Amino acid sequence: MVALPEDRETMEERLVEEILRLKEERDAVILAHNYQIPAVQDVADLVGDSLELARAATAYDAEVIIFCGVDFMAQTAAILSPEKRVVLPAGDACCPMAAMVTAGEVRVLRERFPDAAVVSYVNTSAEVKAESDICCTSANAVTVVESLEAERILFVPDRNLARYVARFTTKEVMPWDGFCYVHDRFTPENVQDARRLHPEAEVLVHPECRPEVIDLADSVQSTSGMVRHACASTARSFIIGTEVGIIHQMQKKCPDKEFYPLSGRAVCINMKKTDLTMVRDSLVTLEPRVTVPADVADRARTAIERMLAVR
Repeated sequence: MVALPEDRETMEERLVEEILRLKEERDAVILAHNYQIPAVQDVADLVGDSLELARAATAYDAEVIIFCGVDFMAQTAAILSPEKRVVLPAGDACCPMAAMVTAGEVRVLRERFPDAAVVSYVNTSAEVKAESDICCTSANAVTVVESLEAERILFVPDRNLARYVARFTTKEVMPWDGFCYVHDRFTPENVQDARRLHPEAEVLVHPECRPEVIDLADSVQSTSGMVRHACASTARSFIIGTEVGIIHQMQKKCPDKEFYPLSGRAVCINMKKTDLTMVRDSLVTLEPRVTVPADVADRARTAIERMLAVR
């Protein structure tokens, strides 16, 4: 009698069992960004946005951090917890926006604008963070900018987030010309079409969206902010203007509500590279390990810790 291959659901269950066992053996914690595939989100100890995951990297008492996200996130965890082993299961998962600015370009900006403070989005390399005065996330960018004494702010790399911040401060915010290709694709027509299809739904968008899209939204939130807002809102349905992976968390946290993507094309390819097999294998081998040179990490840590100190 020929043995039939296991069905997909059974294979996934076995992988989850392996992951949970290995996690205990390795004294590991699994962190996952809101944009990861549902199966990876479900096996994680914490699912969140960049700010939540940065804080969690130091809070968990574990020897190993399995970081289900992209390169800059794992670097941030390694910078904040140099005594821990940080592993990025999808070793080639990168952030295209983070690659849109280099440390050398930041140094040139500093020379040209010596009176300006450099605020770098966490979506940057460790080397860029090391050249910055302070970091920020989409959740705290306005608060970070307002916390600085400087009246001129060099904001890298996201032009859309910089323009959003400029709405809430009297400081001069000077944006670098980078962008998130997922959020930058959203158009006012997407919002108008979605409203016609779902006229009762609240429109939530990410601050990485273009200004003309933000102008049409009911609320602008970070990814985790969207989840909290949706759960607290009296609205029963929502149009979600960010990467589609967030909808899984929304449906888990608010099962009685409806969620519709602003665009079905809102997919970050790099965020979708990690799967359960990679998570399992990374727990077996503790590779690919993410490290940051000590001299870069020390300077980058200062910028990140300044961000974490801002409330």
